Amino acid sequence: MRIAMFSDNFYPELSGISDSLIESAKELAGVGHEIDFYAARYSAKDFKTYNVPFEELDLGPNVRFFRMASFRYPAPTQQARMVVPTLLRWLSMRKNRPDIIHVHHIFGVGIEGLAASKFLDVPLVGTSHTPITEFLHYGPFQGKFLDKFGLKYVSWFYNRCQYVTAPSQGILDEMKANGFKQPSRPISNPIDLRNFYPVSKEEKQKIKNDFGLSGFTVLYTGRLASEKHIDVIIRAINLIKDKIPNISFAITGHGDAKADLEKLVEGLGLGGRVRFFGTLSMEDHAKIYKAADVFAIASTAETQSLSLMKAMATGLPSIGVNARALPEYINKDNGFIVEPGDYEGMAEKIMYLFENPEAGEKLGRGGIELVKEFSPAKIGAEWNNLYKEVTLAHKSGKIKAYET
Repeated sequence: MRIAMFSDNFYPELSGISDSLIESAKELAGVGHEIDFYAARYSAKDFKTYNVPFEELDLGPNVRFFRMASFRYPAPTQQARMVVPTLLRWLSMRKNRPDIIHVHHIFGVGIEGLAASKFLDVPLVGTSHTPITEFLHYGPFQGKFLDKFGLKYVSWFYNRCQYVTAPSQGILDEMKANGFKQPSRPISNPIDLRNFYPVSKEEKQKIKNDFGLSGFTVLYTGRLASEKHIDVIIRAINLIKDKIPNISFAITGHGDAKADLEKLVEGLGLGGRVRFFGTLSMEDHAKIYKAADVFAIASTAETQSLSLMKAMATGLPSIGVNARALPEYINKDNGFIVEPGDYEGMAEKIMYLFENPEAGEKLGRGGIELVKEFSPAKIGAEWNNLYKEVTLAHKSGKIKAYET
């Protein structure tokens, strides 16, 4: 089967979405499918920001890339690109007509995928990765009207698909509340966890020393953006810094919130306890998880969080907030949930894990069990079955886009 994937967000942009698409492609190509990626063309500067060579990915002979001219627009990764849709790019797809089109975003590249599906009469699957209202504030216009329009547009777009998925049920429920009517179900993002696993106490201490981290380490990895609310974790660390004198907070990744976070750290006098590591190499990215004792995430915009999944695979107890998908993945068996913005509650849970290491180890084991369900092989099999289901239904006319 030839599968055309359309995404506005793709390599080399720092993104769990991009990572999940790459893992899906590798798995599907490995069982014989041909994958054609349609994505924005990024600049040499964008590759440099992510600390990777200025060259295309090599995912094997069954995976091809078609890049579209794009321009930069403001976003927390400082890499984001926008494609102006022409509705004509499907013309170049006629020679290698796909069996199915899978759109992962609703903007320029996604619109090209929608047009290609219409003009080539190819079934269309959509995945909603992003809670749109959490990201509209990056645009030039603000207001409740824009939020309402954004939600309606998301539903309008995905109603043009034969089938729609999301990494969590919550985002599908939000769409349904705003006019979405198509068949849908949650399908997790696949996660390559081969480099994420627990280590012995001795090895953990050695890795802490390599990174210059102290005895008890809290970790956050991902974009440094306002919707991630990393300041909540910093304020929690500040509350317990005297109770846990050897506490460290390690932050990796890049983004436009970094300067404000650094000012907060300086203002609270946490310069020796909070460390910004920037965007790490793939090897060091996996390694720093093994140095941590707790993973904390205060984001209100997660539809799953691959960073959280990696932390669980490494055996870390997790603390998250009661927002979006986080309570769908963090439960009593693997971590704690506090309310958004509740840095006192966050501090209390960190303190509990410091004082009760056996409880932390038990929660870590619960996380390891959970993420076994998200292996690339298992998720790849789900996609394979869904693609077959949708293509057969399309041929028989049983599933059609909701056009009104």
